[in-house]
Amino acid sequence: MNKSAELQQRTKNFALRVLKLIEHLPNSIGGRILANQLARSGTSVGANYRAACRARSRAEFASKLGTVAEEEADESLYWLELIHDGKFIAQNRLASLMSEADELTAIFTSGRRSASRHQPSTIKNQRSSQ
Repeated sequence: MNKSAELQQRTKNFALRVLKLIEHLPNSIGGRILANQLARSGTSVGANYRAACRARSRAEFASKLGTVAEEEADESLYWLELIHDGKFIAQNRLASLMSEADELTAIFTSGRRSASRHQPSTIKNQRSSQ
């Protein structure tokens, strides 16, 4: 399995774990808000990574990876932190999922930077052609 396929599977597993976790949130106003927000961001990570993998160029890949997948992973971490800090779910149930959200954010950040680094600067290209 190549790295892209591995990361697609990893982000899908993350989404499934998020969906299982939100089933344990309380049926209160706060619990429902957190469940909805985490469900949206947690399932968007993998969907947006898949979209980035289908990008037509390296620049589009870097853009989709950074502006969508990276942000959704980081947003998921934020909602998990709120769940933790608000004591909605025990820490031992959250620790590995929080770690995974943090790792995915770091992977996407690194991938975006790497993909962007290999792009010729449009400003340099514009100056060269003048």
